[in-house]
Amino acid sequence: MTLRNGLFAHWPVDPDDLRPHVPSQLALETRDGRAWVSVLPFVVTNAGLRGTPSIARLAFGELNVRTYVKYRGTPGLFFFSIDIGRSLIATTVSRTIGLPVYGATMRVGATDQNRVAFRSRRRKTGSDTPARFAATYRPTGAVSPAPPDTLEYWLTARRRFYAPTARGIVTGEVAHDPWPLQPATVTVHENTMFEADGLPSPTSPPIVHYADNVSMTGSIPRLLRGR
Repeated sequence: MTLRNGLFAHWPVDPDDLRPHVPSQLALETRDGRAWVSVLPFVVTNAGLRGTPSIARLAFGELNVRTYVKYRGTPGLFFFSIDIGRSLIATTVSRTIGLPVYGATMRVGATDQNRVAFRSRRRKTGSDTPARFAATYRPTGAVSPAPPDTLEYWLTARRRFYAPTARGIVTGEVAHDPWPLQPATVTVHENTMFEADGLPSPTSPPIVHYADNVSMTGSIPRLLRGR
């Protein structure tokens, strides 16, 4: 699959406030004493099983809300929610993997200022707060992959997720070249994702980057036995 028009928006939060929202099997990771919650809107194109013809490939919008964890000492991601612009895919992934995946109504386009306009509204939610996100954003500089040991690298160079289930921890991985990060500007018009997912609201502005045209391959999720 290929990721297009991606925005990384990372908010610092107090780890003591976030810890109750992360399963006990996972260790919450911090950087410089702060935990981080990231919201990632993007478009997936050419999605499908390896070897399938182009006619069988799919394209859809996606919106991830995630944080940074370790399991048995190995870094990864924990998803609070994954909203997908195709209900059938959302239902299938949610039932087969156990990730918190929801169907959403999404619109992605371009403005006259050459910005990406991304809008998402979750169709069903267990919260009293509608899960909505709307933003316009664009890159403002050249591609510059994040150097190791920087905060930007720590926030983006994660290629594994962990999802605790009744049977154990489910994990999956993606493989791709280093993120072609670009500095970005963003205007967030609406963001109820923190409240809708039951998370503490951030009090600081986000760190943002843009990434586009990233080809990646995902592994089949597998169950890690034990706790």
